[in-house]
Amino acid sequence: MVSDVTVGSALDAQSKTAQAQTGLAEDFAQFLTLLTVQLQNQDPLSPMDTAEFTNQLVAFTGVEQQINTNQKLDDLVALQLNNSMGSALGYVGLDASYVSGEFFSDGETPVTINYALDGVAVEANLRILDENGSIVFEGPAATAAGSHEFIWNGLNNQGSPVEPGTYNIQIDALDNNDQAVGSSTVVEGRVRGVETQGGLIFLLIGERAVSLGNVLNVSVPDTPVEETPEETEA
Repeated sequence: MVSDVTVGSALDAQSKTAQAQTGLAEDFAQFLTLLTVQLQNQDPLSPMDTAEFTNQLVAFTGVEQQINTNQKLDDLVALQLNNSMGSALGYVGLDASYVSGEFFSDGETPVTINYALDGVAVEANLRILDENGSIVFEGPAATAAGSHEFIWNGLNNQGSPVEPGTYNIQIDALDNNDQAVGSSTVVEGRVRGVETQGGLIFLLIGERAVSLGNVLNVSVPDTPVEETPEETEA
């Protein structure tokens, strides 16, 4: 089983490689010191057998080559992670659809919510809750099995715009045996940045950090991000 490569594991591997290089240099210095002392104090008429020293030199060379290989692998991993971060930056400014029950709403921009029922329901309701768990919107949902789309205009049940923040979708569906019907939801939002958490790359969407693994697709927004006009000199 191959473990996932993360920023944390890459840094840990680089640290171990550096420690191995330092340790090898110290051991080799001690070996040369011992070799020099023994050669200086050997009997000229009965010189020592150098076969053992040769074997140790070969062993040091093999270890050094392995550490150099690890160093090159560490460099390749670091380059791959940098490329991943650079690729993720390409999502900034785009609209991303991702698997989640949470989304950001500014109370003005309509939010597209896709949900799917695992089976046929006889009764279904869609609820949108705020961060405190209070219901701000409730309405009937589709009862057929499969995918459905709902566009929320950011208004609560009283017709007033909600406060900007993170909201949660809840689909309550029952079949003809009053058993709950399973559901899944996909929401969308505009990517405003990228960050790493625990060595994994996340897209910043509204107030949420969304794992790249949960992103289904991205698209160019119909309404481009407004740019701040440059100030003209007086």
